[in-house]
Amino acid sequence: MREILGRRRKLSLQRKERTALLNAALTYAEQWRWRVVPGVGYDGRGSWRAAGAQPCACARPNCPVPGAHPLDPGLLAATRDPRMVRYWWTSRPDAPVVVATGDRVSAASLPAVAGARAVEALDAMGVRLGPVVATPTRYQLLVAPYSLADLGEILDSHDWVPASLRYHGDGGYVGLPPSSSSAGQLRWVRPPQPDERTGGPQPWLPQIGTLIDALVRAGRNMPGSDRLTY
Repeated sequence: MREILGRRRKLSLQRKERTALLNAALTYAEQWRWRVVPGVGYDGRGSWRAAGAQPCACARPNCPVPGAHPLDPGLLAATRDPRMVRYWWTSRPDAPVVVATGDRVSAASLPAVAGARAVEALDAMGVRLGPVVATPTRYQLLVAPYSLADLGEILDSHDWVPASLRYHGDGGYVGLPPSSSSAGQLRWVRPPQPDERTGGPQPWLPQIGTLIDALVRAGRNMPGSDRLTY
């Protein structure tokens, strides 16, 4: 009897996870107008933290972004069409949600330890952050869309920037919560907040320039180091 009850609880949890993934994908695509596509997930033999024990389901040896990238369909298929979103997550209910960056939302990301410290430093400086996502390896800070030209101009104004800082603009992507057993561990460090300027459902997003300026200052002020580190 205990085994049967345990199996039922597991099946109930799986159904809840799958519903949460579909609902999140629909929210991103239909309400927030962010383009989404299913991620590949893992092969089910371990946790994201033990990436060596759990290779990416794409079966690519030493995949550099296990579980967090689109494969089939590819990133170019990312869409806001709710009919397509329902089809994808009905066919692959455990797929992580991957959002294409560049047109409605972009991001910058840091290794997890540096990201957590940077968020604390930005708070101390009074910088308003948008949504922040923690993965087991990185912090993703969502920002308003930016062009490569804009980014280049911002970076050129600094003597240095953290080498571990990555930019997710046009042609890029990020994975967003929620998680399932095959999607890895994704969580909101800072949940999305409504944009008071528009009054619509889209979350408020800061400008990349404000964020990078603050990250550089935060890196210089971190105890024991003049750089953001892993």
